[in-house]
Amino acid sequence: PGEAEYSITAKDGGKFEFWIRANPTASKLSYRLNEADWKPIEFEKNARDPANIAGDGKLDLRFIAWVKVGNIELKRGMNSIRFRMHSDNSNHGGLDCFVLSTEPFTPRGILKPGEAAKEAGSNKSDKDWFAFDPSADKFEASSAIDLRFLNEKIAGEHGIIAAKEGHFVHSQTGEPVRFWAVNGAAAKNRDELKREARQLAKYGVNLVRLHGPMFDKRGEVDSAKIERAIDVVETMKAEGIYTHFSIYFPLWLDPPADLDWLPGYDGKSHAFAALYFNAKFQEKYRGWWKALLTTPSPTTGKRLIDEPAVFGAELINEDSFFFWTFNDKNIPDPQLRLLEQQFGEWLKTKYGSLEKAFAAWKGMKVGRDAVADGRVGFRPLWNIAHERTPRDQDTARFLTELQRRFYDESSQFLRGLGFQGLITASNWATASPEVFGPLEKFTYTTGDFIDRHGYFGCRNEGQFSEWSMRDGHSWFDRSALRFENEEPGKPASFVHPAMDPSYDDKPSMISETTWNRPNRHRGEAPLYLAAFGALQDSDCIVHFAKDGVDWSVKPGYFMQPWTLTAPTQFGQFPAAALIYRRGLVRTGDVMADVTLDVDDLLKLGGTPLPQDAAFDELRLKDVPQGTTPKPGQRIDPLIHYVGRTRVTFRSPVTTPRQESRAATDSPSPAVKLQPLAPFIDHTKKLVTSQTGELKLDWGKGVLAINAPAAQGASGNLAAAGEITLSDVTLSISLDVAHAIVVSLDGQPLATSKRMLLQVMTEEKPTGFRSESLGEHRHRITSIGGNPWLVRKLEGVVRLKRSDAAKLKVTALNHFGQPTSTTSTGGAIRLQAETLYYVIEAR
Repeated sequence: PGEAEYSITAKDGGKFEFWIRANPTASKLSYRLNEADWKPIEFEKNARDPANIAGDGKLDLRFIAWVKVGNIELKRGMNSIRFRMHSDNSNHGGLDCFVLSTEPFTPRGILKPGEAAKEAGSNKSDKDWFAFDPSADKFEASSAIDLRFLNEKIAGEHGIIAAKEGHFVHSQTGEPVRFWAVNGAAAKNRDELKREARQLAKYGVNLVRLHGPMFDKRGEVDSAKIERAIDVVETMKAEGIYTHFSIYFPLWLDPPADLDWLPGYDGKSHAFAALYFNAKFQEKYRGWWKALLTTPSPTTGKRLIDEPAVFGAELINEDSFFFWTFNDKNIPDPQLRLLEQQFGEWLKTKYGSLEKAFAAWKGMKVGRDAVADGRVGFRPLWNIAHERTPRDQDTARFLTELQRRFYDESSQFLRGLGFQGLITASNWATASPEVFGPLEKFTYTTGDFIDRHGYFGCRNEGQFSEWSMRDGHSWFDRSALRFENEEPGKPASFVHPAMDPSYDDKPSMISETTWNRPNRHRGEAPLYLAAFGALQDSDCIVHFAKDGVDWSVKPGYFMQPWTLTAPTQFGQFPAAALIYRRGLVRTGDVMADVTLDVDDLLKLGGTPLPQDAAFDELRLKDVPQGTTPKPGQRIDPLIHYVGRTRVTFRSPVTTPRQESRAATDSPSPAVKLQPLAPFIDHTKKLVTSQTGELKLDWGKGVLAINAPAAQGASGNLAAAGEITLSDVTLSISLDVAHAIVVSLDGQPLATSKRMLLQVMTEEKPTGFRSESLGEHRHRITSIGGNPWLVRKLEGVVRLKRSDAAKLKVTALNHFGQPTSTTSTGGAIRLQAETLYYVIEAR
């Protein structure tokens, strides 16, 4: 092994943070402090800010990363630190530098503390930007943006979270609760998890979705992952944050060729749809849940199944019989034969024999039909959705029943273990939102709430662009406030993940959503999701993804398109979380009540209110002009920006409320539609909420929020000119900006004694460069690095209340701590680098 020794003189002894910058790839490094024993350095859990130092850019062993070794005690005077490289690969390794600090240290590549901001401001092309480079947060009590008070003392303080009358509630009090949540946690060790939990609570988060497998590459239970899951639950609980588990995603399992419980795979493909029909796979899957929920905590001895801080369980992530991955190219022959056999048995039960089934289908066959063996194949999803033959209808019914049965039986298994938390089925899209979409949602109604996923993409293109940003990739700057089509130059597209119908009076969740990088309009997301989530009474919004504790442009080994710890995202959480969790934007009335007969859906009759279905301006002729849609018509999707929508499935299994509706409703789809003309003006490109508090001008790309306790605007504020709201006036001449005043004491802005002004523009990494491709498209020439840059702010915000001139306005730093008293509420002139201001009555 190779060794290096260093001598350090400590003026004063005491505790120091110990960091190294070293090679983390397939290496082993240990250290010895003074005469203590050798200690291994944990790379896998603690590495951050990695850099590829290969001259040719290849992805191999030539990486270097910062690693927090931990906290050590130095004695006063001379100390020695020795390092030993002892990897199995010829003692491979590398040590660049190490840091000992008495204060929290945040690594920034090769830059020393304080150099990042200087480096960021050195390029003349970035003169209109400032470095957003906070050090580690000390969570001081003086922070005006600390929302820890919104959470319980500990998660589960008032019992488990239950579902009641369409909402999540605390089981002991019945009090409804909304969840402003993130996919995370990112930290790998318990100390960092504690810091991350405190950070999340500060920014208004009260739930994390722990999205990751509890198994190894062969599908066997991984005890280390379960131990980390327990760590996450316990550390989050202490800050009043619940944990929701998502433990199976087909992309996490590439079954090796020798798996006896899942044969037919080659170790290079995913097991799409197999969990729905393979009994041996289901047995293995249930073992993952049992191990996770019944393993005692190493610290408390408590099992997660007994932990009220566990919010719920997601049965399967992003898989479905009705998505494009369901085909004979993705499902190997041994697995497909199992499913085809089950379909054959189902048809025999329905028709008496396969011959009678084919007769009912007028002889329609496909290549994989094997009647002699009792197997019946599947037509492509496109044909099923568009041709809707008797064979297609039987296929849809069989797949719906089988998928729904898996969800039902899996839920029963968890309940049999003693799990009392919430259960949700899945969250995926379909090959036809109009036809398969409602069937997919119907299968989810076996669960306690309805989940979905949705991303606002910017047409990232290039190798691996779906999960990694790289030089040479291209993108399109795209605004959701203008309903811009993902195809540059195409008509506006009225579809967005925020659209949230209620199904069967169950709570809703969107467990993955974001605006992808490097879209300059990404900062629209927090206020957009908060405002329209509150309007539609959405119950949980889970942002994707909290992949780093620090404000890093690249938390992992690649630059992700969804990094959440960013100025425009996490930096706007304080006001957004207050709007959403406190209901500062009022919930709208039900504008459409749609009853769908399940039998009609199984005959592929579809729905007039599809979710996630593309709908552009050219299809406005298909929108009903009155309150009675005709067959084949679509309800205007802008209805979701007016108020709530409700969908009820009428089937043999109904709730009492559904039965009362079913007794009076006409055959499906029965629609009770409120007049939309007063709220939607396609000519002027304006949609106003039924409450009057939200107005979206999609022609200009501006959202105005005008509620008693929250007022501001988001989008192209330059095009909007001066914006006059009930208690606030905005004059901001930036084409990408977001400014909001929210009450901190729960009172209307007209009388509030303490308010927060939050402002934001756009972000990019230092050194980020691109070239224009026309039509708002760009190609990355340099992805850049830390720290974040934010475009400088300018403009004036005025409060209109009679005592505005007497209001005290204090500028805050990035942590929300006071820096200086700037002005009065009569005219708040925005400082170039200030994102938050607290406004107080004297």
